[in-house]
Amino acid sequence: MERSTRYSAMPAKGMTARNASAVVKEHLAADATPALNLAGYHNTFMEREIEEIMFEHLVFVSSFCSMRSPDKFQPKNITHHEAYPGSNEIERDCVTMIAELFNSPSDSAGLTAVGTSTIGSSEAIMLAVLAAKRRWERWSTEFTRDRGRANRCATVRRSLQGKSHGHPNMVTSSVVHVCWQKAALFLGIELRHCDISEQTLSMNLQDAVELVNENTILVGAVLGSSLTGTYDQVKVLNDLLEEKNKTAGLNVMIHVDAAGGGFVAPFAAPDLEWDFRLPLVCSINVSGHKFWRTRELLPKDLLFAVDYCGASRMISFTLNFSKSAVNVIAQYYQLLRLGRAGYETTMRKLYKMATHIARAILSIANGTLFRIISRGDVCALPVVLWCLRERTSYDEYTIARGLRSRGWIIPAYEIRTGTTSFTVLRVIVRNDLTQERCDAFLTDLRESISALDIAHTSQDKRPRM
Repeated sequence: MERSTRYSAMPAKGMTARNASAVVKEHLAADATPALNLAGYHNTFMEREIEEIMFEHLVFVSSFCSMRSPDKFQPKNITHHEAYPGSNEIERDCVTMIAELFNSPSDSAGLTAVGTSTIGSSEAIMLAVLAAKRRWERWSTEFTRDRGRANRCATVRRSLQGKSHGHPNMVTSSVVHVCWQKAALFLGIELRHCDISEQTLSMNLQDAVELVNENTILVGAVLGSSLTGTYDQVKVLNDLLEEKNKTAGLNVMIHVDAAGGGFVAPFAAPDLEWDFRLPLVCSINVSGHKFWRTRELLPKDLLFAVDYCGASRMISFTLNFSKSAVNVIAQYYQLLRLGRAGYETTMRKLYKMATHIARAILSIANGTLFRIISRGDVCALPVVLWCLRERTSYDEYTIARGLRSRGWIIPAYEIRTGTTSFTVLRVIVRNDLTQERCDAFLTDLRESISALDIAHTSQDKRPRM
């Protein structure tokens, strides 16, 4: 789409509000319709009641230049504890609710988990890796205690022998989010990838544990891979790693990246053990928040006391400082609005929709064209993953382009296991995917396939020169 007006440099003079709005809208017209973007994990719908609250409390990056009436617009920076105690109380209540949802241990003072809101899971994972690296550095000179036993770390023995601690590393599967690669690069950590299993499309647990050594700061498990939708088997990983720690004198723990499944598994598969019920799970990130099992697992030197925001002593341990209260407020609303029963009902609907889509895709061409790869049960995200059964005149990328021409964003990409690779298409079933929109997508998919088949037939009938 060509735009009649484009500014790549700041204009010498300003313009009217109407003209500025028109230029911005002209740019945005090229964007896809978010509701038709079935490649993303973000919902596109919220109820009017919370939309109004969110709009009232937005914080713009250039808040000093805001010309909106202060009576109608109340931007709140949640970092300012003294000024906005209500917003901070909401944050603490969210932390408590979610920590309980993740089966945080408790003592006489209550839940032991400590947490904070974050801009997103990328920031949360960066914090997890940073804290793990700090613990590894400290544990290299201290005794560790694991379930009532006191052992010296292998790194302690290396220190006593005058040997280098070595270079820190962490272990993940090959289908983790790119933020893990960023964390490793930014913090100077070797990222050890293990292949995913061809059978489960999740972490090959035996291979992962074999990669662990005295320099391993963390094993990163994923509850809902962005690529496959699968859950790593955290319970099995915990048991294998416990045995490795015992025999090798290590104290390696697990971080669970639950950005995808943290608000799915507790309601769809409550008996699935992946959270703080497992002794080696030291931290968890979920949409908007980061949790540590106990305060001791958050190194004190990562806590910063700040007094220039009005509070006498405010503690900060996030990478980002200023941030809007909006996302925390919205999450609090959702927790209150839905409750456990509401989330359970929502999850049942999502998995039912995923099953419907998978069956409909499989029925195209009487089941001879596509193969469904996704698990189709509650031990994975409600994601439909499929591919062509055989090589044809078109491939998955061609199908994705055909759907894009009809407005749908459906990703096509390659998945690699230890022994093979294949290209897949993926649909993420979100709460905003209505039955009507789902049926419209399936109709467009069938029509796209028919158009590709007709084009293929037409090419075959062309006379050869």
